[in-house]
Amino acid sequence: MPWFAVFGLAMLLMATFTSTYSMNLFYLELGVSVLVLALVLVLSLRFSNYIRGIVRNTAEHTDGIDSEYLEKYKFPVAVSGEKGDIVWCNARFRKSICGGRSPEGDNINAYLPGFSVQDITDGDGVDIAIDGREFTVYAVSNGGGGAVCHFIDNTDYKQTAREFHENLPCVALITFDNAEDFFTDSDESYSNVAISVEANLQSWAIDYNALYKQLGNNRYMIIFRDADVEKMIAQKFPVLKNVRSISSNRHIATISVGLSRGCKLVRDSEMNARKALEMALGRGGDQVAIIRDGSYEFFGGTAAATEKVSKVRMRVIANAISRAVGDADKVYVMGHRFSDLDCVGAAIGMQCIMEKSFKRYSKVVINRDTTMAKPLIDYADERMESNIFITPEEAIRGLTAKTLLVIVDTHLKTSLESPGLYEKCKKVVVIDHHRKAVNYINNALVFCHEPSASSACEMCCEIISYLDDKALGYIQADAMLSGIMLDTKNFVLKTGVRTFEAAAYLRRKGANTLTVKEMFSGSIETYREKVDIVCNSKIYNGCAISTTERTDADMRLAAAQAADEMLTLTGVTASFVVFPDEERINISARSYGRVNVQVIMEKMGGGGHQTMAATQLYDTTMQDALVKLKEAIDTSLSESTAS
Repeated sequence: MPWFAVFGLAMLLMATFTSTYSMNLFYLELGVSVLVLALVLVLSLRFSNYIRGIVRNTAEHTDGIDSEYLEKYKFPVAVSGEKGDIVWCNARFRKSICGGRSPEGDNINAYLPGFSVQDITDGDGVDIAIDGREFTVYAVSNGGGGAVCHFIDNTDYKQTAREFHENLPCVALITFDNAEDFFTDSDESYSNVAISVEANLQSWAIDYNALYKQLGNNRYMIIFRDADVEKMIAQKFPVLKNVRSISSNRHIATISVGLSRGCKLVRDSEMNARKALEMALGRGGDQVAIIRDGSYEFFGGTAAATEKVSKVRMRVIANAISRAVGDADKVYVMGHRFSDLDCVGAAIGMQCIMEKSFKRYSKVVINRDTTMAKPLIDYADERMESNIFITPEEAIRGLTAKTLLVIVDTHLKTSLESPGLYEKCKKVVVIDHHRKAVNYINNALVFCHEPSASSACEMCCEIISYLDDKALGYIQADAMLSGIMLDTKNFVLKTGVRTFEAAAYLRRKGANTLTVKEMFSGSIETYREKVDIVCNSKIYNGCAISTTERTDADMRLAAAQAADEMLTLTGVTASFVVFPDEERINISARSYGRVNVQVIMEKMGGGGHQTMAATQLYDTTMQDALVKLKEAIDTSLSESTAS
């Protein structure tokens, strides 16, 4: 406004000077000058009324507080107009926010980085930073389209809060996963490896000025600061790679770490660290599991799970299952949805023992329409004296308060054949070999979980061998051997000493390898579908990926077989088959162990174990699923390279 007034006065002087030359031009310039001055005067009056109206509305909405009182506020205050322009501010605002400059006429949004005054008016406040100071800004409507903005300087409080959270104790519990492997070597070899592992852990603690403590044989504890954990996450925990560089006689050392964050007390942090360590071990070890507010985050997990030589744990679990069955009047055995030979084979073996050895009413709960083990079910139906299979609906109708539910080949609530049956059963036993996931069944009387086992059938063989196994016949032996052969790809993958011991045990019980081989036979249509999927595959980052739009009844079986077949292609380290069904997109994943397909499938909401995994995607298209799969492969491979 002052510049417009100066311009009008200048025009008036110029008009006076022009009168000496031409009166017509003088009258023209005089008229323009008067018009400009009148316009300036009108605009000035309107602007003054505009400001007075905003201040008046502001006073009315602050219980009569006027600008003189606002001036005395001990924190910065600014009043903005309808369009966001600052019409008034107190001295504290000029000093703290503007560096002594008068900001009248500026837009208030310039002092709200990342926000607008319209978004925060009458809200809960927003946090901003200006010139190294931190403020919480509250905006209150003044009734005239503008707002009164209060800038609360809480820099010291926020710095204190930040320091508090950065210094929260984060307990890490560490275990030397495969120390037993080095016992078979000389004592000197084991000592050297153990000393090297401890040296790496001590160096890890020293790097972050953390408290290090050895708790016992091959168990350690380190207490870090939360701020240091952030740095470790950014670096993907290089301690895992450092420990894996320690080897002796073809054995590679690995550690598992359970780390707790967000707890104020060391005691609570230590208890959560135990849960995280249990999760890390349940996923095969060689990884860091971080727990915070009940959510998990995982790093590492590139090494295969080490087979446990001792069977003491299985003997203890067998005794616990025996006691649980003794208190039950019925026993249902159930696996996962789209059950396979491993799932059904383990269920048939456990059902036999429950019924004939423990004399309990026992049935296998299965959906015949969706199972992928129809040859095995038909084989059992033809040779058994009575029908051992019932539908989930029949099982729910026959449920009692003392019914025991034995879950095999899965530990996830969302993957069960009948989640409704699980919810209604008060007593549950879980037997599974898949790497542990977050949403596992946590209310089981007995939770038998062994990620190093080749299959659920192998685990059930060991459990049955410690029970009264006289009733186990050739039918059950054939069923369980088929499960082992399926999950090991005919004793190629994940086979250890205990795998062959289980197969030998079943052979003694009458298992026939030729009969089992016939269960893997498929129709000519399924074979054609498998060949088409393999022929349509493309290589991406060393992974074979194939898609199909077919939704045949046997597509799930054909996809699994095609994924296995694609691993035989040169240069392929993992294979993925993407196929649709009624309401979702399915992905079947396989590998020989060099690529952990479980980690890739977990990034897409699925799971499994290192060499065999899967996921289902809802509300998506084939193209979007393919994009997500490639992103998960890229992320997993980059993390694996870093670790």
